[in-house]
Amino acid sequence: MNAWLARGLPLLKLGLQVVGLWVIFTLSNAVVARLGLRIPGNIVGLALLFVLLSARIVKVRWVSGGATLLTRHLAFFFIPITVGLMGLTDVFVANGVAIVITLLASAALGICVAGFSSQALAARSRRRTP
Repeated sequence: MNAWLARGLPLLKLGLQVVGLWVIFTLSNAVVARLGLRIPGNIVGLALLFVLLSARIVKVRWVSGGATLLTRHLAFFFIPITVGLMGLTDVFVANGVAIVITLLASAALGICVAGFSSQALAARSRRRTP
């Protein structure tokens, strides 16, 4: 019985963490629908989670295991959209060049912003360290 509890409690904790993240996601989708916002609910959910974590209303240890599990298996969440995109061949044939240019430009912009931000933060950290 104790061995079962030892194995079951971590799984229960992990399940509760995933459910907690799902509740935040569901609340954010409800807020977006209720207010008629033109922002995706998952973006509002990320902002809400960030605020909750920053304000220490939600502790990192309360969601870290579930977040790690979901991130580790992130590729599985792209399977449905990939299968759905296979039915849009005509859109890709008509707009393929524009789509590729947009993807490359947004990737380059994202990489540059991340690089410049990390360099600025590293320089700031070095200035603070005596």
